[in-house]
Amino acid sequence: MESKTRIPLAERMRPKSFDDFVGQEHIVGENKLLYRAIKFGTLGSCIFYGPPGTGKTTLANIIANTLNANYVKINAVTSGVSDAKAIIERAKQDKLMFGTDTFLILDECHRWNKAQSDCVLEAIENGYIYFIGTTTENPYTSMTRAIVSRCRVFEFKPITTQDIKKALIRALNDKENGLGNLPVECDEDALSYFAFASGGDLRNALNSLELAVMTTPFEKGESIHINLEIAKDSTDRKALSMDENMYYDFLSAFCKSLRGCDVEGALYYSQRLIKAGCDPMIIARRLVAHSSEQAFANVQSIYA
Repeated sequence: MESKTRIPLAERMRPKSFDDFVGQEHIVGENKLLYRAIKFGTLGSCIFYGPPGTGKTTLANIIANTLNANYVKINAVTSGVSDAKAIIERAKQDKLMFGTDTFLILDECHRWNKAQSDCVLEAIENGYIYFIGTTTENPYTSMTRAIVSRCRVFEFKPITTQDIKKALIRALNDKENGLGNLPVECDEDALSYFAFASGGDLRNALNSLELAVMTTPFEKGESIHINLEIAKDSTDRKALSMDENMYYDFLSAFCKSLRGCDVEGALYYSQRLIKAGCDPMIIARRLVAHSSEQAFANVQSIYA
């Protein structure tokens, strides 16, 4: 097996230019702010935040390549103040001697503590580095205010199923980095399921597709046929998953729907929670609590 095939499909298919980038039309669409800033070379430090697999790190890499700048990519989990200072010193020399810009791309930037964040503030202000942080957490609540105030914040949205399907088809046809050299036949409903079940996470969809292709047996001279059943078996998450914040938001919305006598809303939020893996007993307990509150309110109204 070639070494390239050992690299996950999602990483091999990571776009290197805007032509292959999918999603986030609200910020990189033509004439949008980020698009204009990149086009005219006026992009400053910024923070990309949003769900996993929506293109945050990919877009940061594309920006650095498009602007013909140096870029250094580090992870907040494994880096420290000394790493940041070394990068800044090198960037300062490149800026003063050659006029070359340097982008510091920091994955999981919300994990940097105050000391780590403060060490790059002066370099950002002086223009020695351009900071691009990527995070799945809201930077306004998870990062120090000093660094957020020096950056433009862009929120990434889950990628639409149509855009994910385009990326999956590209991976199936790509002979250099994708699965184009394999005799794969993927049914339309299976492709749609990969896109839907990923929940807007393109990385997850590509990984599920790769797992399906690599684990489906086939005879020599035949094609690797991916049907809906195989697609479902290869998907390692529920079709409607959610993170911790979404869980509490939907649970709160369910309770508010009950109190507001919104039957359709209560049914929607309860089913959305259950489909995402929530224990139905939690829904049942909330119903019992709401019934008790309503009964107590009725008794109070009688004797008022």
